[in-house]
Amino acid sequence: MGVEASTSVVEWLDSLLEFVVEGGEDASDADVRTAILAAEDDEDSPLSLLFAHRDTVRLGRNLYVESLSDAEKAVELNPLSYRGYELKHAALHRAQRYDEAIEAFTIMLSKLNDAPDAQTCRLRQQYVSCSEAEDAIRTTIHAHLDNAPLRVFNTSTGHLCNREAQIRAFVESTEYKKILSSSLKHGLLDMKPIKEAVATYFRWVMLSHRWERKEPLLRDIQDKVVYDLDPLGTMVKLQKFCKIARDAGYRWAWSDTCCIDQNNNAEVQRSVNSMFVWYRNSALTIVYLSDVLPSSKSGTLANSAWNTRGWTVQEFLAPAVVLFYQADWTLYLEDCSPNHKESVVIMHELKDSTGIDTRALVAFRPGMTNAREKLQWASTRVTTMQEDVAYSLFGIFGIHLPVIYGETKQNALGRLLQEIVARSGDITALDWIGKSSKFNSCLPADITSYKTPPYILSSLSEDEMQTSVSRLQNVVAAESASILYILLDKLSAPRFANCRLQLPCIVFPVTEIRRRRGQDQETRFTYHFKADGLQDLSITTEDRLVQFSRAKPTQQTFLLIH
Repeated sequence: MGVEASTSVVEWLDSLLEFVVEGGEDASDADVRTAILAAEDDEDSPLSLLFAHRDTVRLGRNLYVESLSDAEKAVELNPLSYRGYELKHAALHRAQRYDEAIEAFTIMLSKLNDAPDAQTCRLRQQYVSCSEAEDAIRTTIHAHLDNAPLRVFNTSTGHLCNREAQIRAFVESTEYKKILSSSLKHGLLDMKPIKEAVATYFRWVMLSHRWERKEPLLRDIQDKVVYDLDPLGTMVKLQKFCKIARDAGYRWAWSDTCCIDQNNNAEVQRSVNSMFVWYRNSALTIVYLSDVLPSSKSGTLANSAWNTRGWTVQEFLAPAVVLFYQADWTLYLEDCSPNHKESVVIMHELKDSTGIDTRALVAFRPGMTNAREKLQWASTRVTTMQEDVAYSLFGIFGIHLPVIYGETKQNALGRLLQEIVARSGDITALDWIGKSSKFNSCLPADITSYKTPPYILSSLSEDEMQTSVSRLQNVVAAESASILYILLDKLSAPRFANCRLQLPCIVFPVTEIRRRRGQDQETRFTYHFKADGLQDLSITTEDRLVQFSRAKPTQQTFLLIH
């Protein structure tokens, strides 16, 4: 080392000593002088350790400019060493100069790769490369967006973006550069902060509302800035929604009116089958009540048209966080809490108007359980497209089926009910009152057939069961009981496929049918039945049945099937 360079190092170490001593750190005068002497022979030993110590202290005190100055001095003193660039990356990262930090880290890796000694080269294994970190981030992005809407508004710019545009925006963002830079500091990639950063950046807000006339469609919005469009009619609703989402700190927003290409069958198919998941994973769902006026009292929500629509059942049940807005875009009941699902008043109002219990309203779980109850929730709802009566329930039951607009509601509802019975074995969907379906006569033609509460068998206590068994022992032969037991034991599970229903059942041959007298002018008739294995019973029906008995048999066969 020459005289000029040595003098520079001494001056620099003097300033380093002054910093350490003034900072109250554990470093003596002798320690620093020892470093000066050692610097003549080995610049990377005590000198580097002391320098790294001061750099760390400065970073801890948020003295980024001073820390960066130290790092640049280290690079100047030994441009072939990786240490200066390592410290430079740390200082630039903490100063939020991420582009420069990544560049410094890349140079650091090249210094390690080119190091003349094997020991220094092995240090390269402690770090991941930029390309490895970028691949991990992109994999995380694609996994996250698998459960996200296909197209959303960028609330900052007002542009409608597909997934490629979303990813481009992220890669160009400060958030991306920050997580990339911080990921480079670890030998093994820590996926947790990457997943958290991706989830935070791509959070989206969903809109739940009642469609009105002339809603803006995709063709009206594409390649335009939504905030620049004339604020007329329903365009105002869309603009207000995006602004509220933006002001709440969310970058992305989705509305069913213009974020789905209605002319693309594949996209419609995917959207209908994914919509529940999109609402489920949303950071916030905004419910807009266009017919609820400002300063409305509690109870107005129950009478809103929004509360009568088929799709809004899943749009409310699926998300964890919901806010209701009135016609003027003020919060319903002036409730400024962050989540109206935590409002006892609003939840009680919805419970009374929908018949859905509070637990399901707040923390709904999709699936096949309690199928009959869920069908009753939807029984009073209406949809513009007749098939949507069934399609709007796909997510609630966790079902994915083809979307075939034009198939008629009987066919759509039939396919849904067939899937419920086939997959779950739950036959409570057969408990309905109304007109039978052309899809299958065991199923209803309309969802309204489930308005009547489900029939619930009363359960017997253990004592009541024992009493009944004891009573039957005196009147039922053991052989008959054994035959019944075998029949019950061998019953197959319910099956439903290709519009054909196979149910576990017991058949009772009818031995006599007699019509009650005095019903000639009526449209419904009551008949008295006798059947082998059953007590006598009466059945009322619109059909005219053939009367017969054992004494006067008929060629027709009548069966009662349980």
